[in-house]
Amino acid sequence: MKILAICGSLRAASLNAALLRAMIRLAPAGMEIKPFDAMADLPLFNPDLDACPSASVISFKNEIAAADVVLIASPEYAHGITGVMKNALDWTVSSDVFVNKAVVVVNASPRATHADAALREILSVMSARIIEAASVTVPVIGARLDEDGIVTHAGISATLTQALAALQQEWQ
Repeated sequence: MKILAICGSLRAASLNAALLRAMIRLAPAGMEIKPFDAMADLPLFNPDLDACPSASVISFKNEIAAADVVLIASPEYAHGITGVMKNALDWTVSSDVFVNKAVVVVNASPRATHADAALREILSVMSARIIEAASVTVPVIGARLDEDGIVTHAGISATLTQALAALQQEWQ
């Protein structure tokens, strides 16, 4: 199973990026999770450029299309999804890359309910298929955990491992 991991934060010390990297380390055999590392390369969405998108936009859409599953972790800013995440999703609206695409949404903060709901709404409008059994919220924010801490934290790593197992089960 090929999974594309997308982080909605550009911050170098992003806890959402650390969460995705931890999931890469916790993934079972046969599950390949590849991070999309070019969010900062996507230009601001402009519908006038949609007919002739930049190489970075084409690459982004192609990577989503090639993935069996898209795994998204994004922080909440001012009760919404980040600008970088919304921008990336806007570039895909005129395509069919998310139509019936399996998507897992992971949330690094139990308090980030507004962004989680907004992200799920956007994905639903784009006809993505959210895998609820694998979409989890874990208390990384405030726990002062980095990637290694997430992997070694008994409760959080167990939740993530169970989510990945649920995804694998759903996929088979």
